[in-house]
Amino acid sequence: MKQGKQTRSKIGHSTLSLAIAGALLAPAAWAQEAAPAAEAQAKTLGSITVTARKREETLQEVPVAITAFTPEALDRLNVEDLSDLDAQVPNLTIYAARGSSSTITAYIRGVGQSDPLWGVDPGVGIYMDDVYIARPQGALLDVFDVERIEVLRGPQGTLYGKNTIGGAIKYISRGLPTSLDGFASVTVGNYGQLDVKAAIAGPIGGSTQGGDATLRGRLSVASLNRDGFGENVVTGQDVSDKEILALRGSLGAYVSDALDIQFAFDWMDDQSGVRGAKMLAANRFAPGQAPLNSRYDIRSGMPNINDTTIKGASATVNWRASEDWSFKYVLAKRESDTETNIDFDTLQNKIADVKAFYSDQQITHELQANYDGGGRARGVMGVYAFDGEAGGQVLNNFFNASFGDTQGTVFTESIAAYADWTFDLTDKLKLDVGVRYTDEDKRAKVLNRGYRDASFSVPNGLVAANFDRKINFKNTSPKISLDYQIAPDILLYGLATRGFKSGGYNIRAQAAAVPRSAEPFDDEVVDSFEVGSKMAFFDQRLFLNLAYFHNDYKDIQLSVFTAYDSNGDGTNDAFFGDFTNAGSGTVQGLEVEYQWLPNEHWLISGNLAWLDAKYDEFIYAGVNIANEQEFTNAPDFSGALNVEYRTDLSNGSNLSARVGYSYQSDVVATTEIIRTGAVPITQDGYGLVNAGVTWKSPGPWTVSLQGTNLADKEYRTTGYSLNSALGVYTGFYGPPRQYTLSVKYAF
Repeated sequence: MKQGKQTRSKIGHSTLSLAIAGALLAPAAWAQEAAPAAEAQAKTLGSITVTARKREETLQEVPVAITAFTPEALDRLNVEDLSDLDAQVPNLTIYAARGSSSTITAYIRGVGQSDPLWGVDPGVGIYMDDVYIARPQGALLDVFDVERIEVLRGPQGTLYGKNTIGGAIKYISRGLPTSLDGFASVTVGNYGQLDVKAAIAGPIGGSTQGGDATLRGRLSVASLNRDGFGENVVTGQDVSDKEILALRGSLGAYVSDALDIQFAFDWMDDQSGVRGAKMLAANRFAPGQAPLNSRYDIRSGMPNINDTTIKGASATVNWRASEDWSFKYVLAKRESDTETNIDFDTLQNKIADVKAFYSDQQITHELQANYDGGGRARGVMGVYAFDGEAGGQVLNNFFNASFGDTQGTVFTESIAAYADWTFDLTDKLKLDVGVRYTDEDKRAKVLNRGYRDASFSVPNGLVAANFDRKINFKNTSPKISLDYQIAPDILLYGLATRGFKSGGYNIRAQAAAVPRSAEPFDDEVVDSFEVGSKMAFFDQRLFLNLAYFHNDYKDIQLSVFTAYDSNGDGTNDAFFGDFTNAGSGTVQGLEVEYQWLPNEHWLISGNLAWLDAKYDEFIYAGVNIANEQEFTNAPDFSGALNVEYRTDLSNGSNLSARVGYSYQSDVVATTEIIRTGAVPITQDGYGLVNAGVTWKSPGPWTVSLQGTNLADKEYRTTGYSLNSALGVYTGFYGPPRQYTLSVKYAF
């Protein structure tokens, strides 16, 4: 946005903007660049700029629910990867998926996708620097050298490259500065944790007419290591350990004041071992082997391999064609490869041993036009193209007697056009309208068959599925919102929008036993209605953000593990991941975010959320079982409270201390058909206590002592319920008590 256009909002409106960010923008509250030296401590809450609508705006200008995190907030809250945002955003559930340390499971307001099946779109979109990450493998991004993270709740189809039905998480890397800067940090902790992060950035070549460097670059690296939370008690190898190397780089060519071209790349190699899962009940096929006491220890007989490699590259052209029009083109390519072993039974026994390979690649194009003539109308228009190829192979060994090979590729070609415009109807009343049209083709090539033995070299003649099919999905998703500045510090808004996620084919189809599984599943649609307010009181010392939403959710895509007879003997001796549409549901909720600065030393902040998610229709075997089923990852109540104290010391340094508590009520983590006898993985309500102390010198040094889950609470995030066929009932747990000491030097 042009410098002259940023003055449209009143100062009071800008300071109000942080209300939407709620509890997480504590560092912004202390940032008062214009304050006199004698008043270095903050006396009002500050503001933050976001790009939620593809243009720079303060948070109050965006009539939707957003939470944003500055780099200082991420450090202060000890956010190491995206899963640490879980309690800090209302109605967000995010964690590492089952046996992996870097595969993401994310839900917002009850909408998400728990199964990392290739070829299935996630319900929550993950974006790195405006590039959509299509697959969950490796998408649980580690946080380093980041400029900002934005979490948008609700459908975002009129603005974001790929349609995101539940919400979007935007990871924005640090930009390219005009002068040299960088940092280096070392973190040590229990469980042998040793993290090293560093970045350097600055000018490379000559200057533009404005005096800034023509070439600027940035290079960031991270080495993240930790011993396991548990071990394989048979082999002694670590379980739930961490071993990640990551690299990011960018280069910007500033051809003129109106034109720049930026290149970026990222690479990540995750060689962490498998995650430990606890047996929640003894396996009836392994008599005498009771569950272990530790929630992380296992007795697996499979190799400790769980490797993911990701690389991506992009080129972005920014051109300011005139005072009113600017254009942006983004070309990006991403690839990932994963090899993993999943020992469902966690034992030496050959009950349910699975070896899986995933290979994904995507190419995206996005062209945006942004108009701002300084008058009563401004907006963004764009076209987006996605070409993806998601492949995989899963080798199943059941009881060392049934051997199956599930393999296939899903090809996705999608093109979309979108527009989102804001009109100032009066000085206080604004109308925002948007629309998105999507045309998407999905083609699936599937070959699932049986083999004679564990070498998977000689087929046994049993073919579960063999097809090459294609289906097309078209959708038009509108959006309309009104916001009214009832007073300088009080904004009211109402929003209606539609979200869409395309359907597809189940790669794991077992058509011989369950013919329906080879048929395509339908696309999802959410019609979302939201009203909210963003308010500031007591001369910007108290921010309060309220939002109520009501979602009509149709053709809900669900992954359900289903037992079947693999060898025709009349006994269900195997399972497959069935993919189906549940029917419809209604999701409503209330979200509260607050931030209070009683004086220059204390900051109290947090959030509260209520969620009511119910199925209206869930057809199974011709019967509506909606009243028996519960939504996945949709706790009724959740919230967080953070209390922070900060003071300046006599030598010019400052000291801050924080205590945080987060809570969520009981939750269902997996989707199971209750009437078949399957028992879902559940977790009772629980709370977590975190704390931290940070000292910052007058110069470049920062020292931080952090602790998470200080009460060492045991809580399940997900698991496997395969008791009917395989005797498997296991749970994956969140991290134990951890504490770290970090030293950072910034220049």
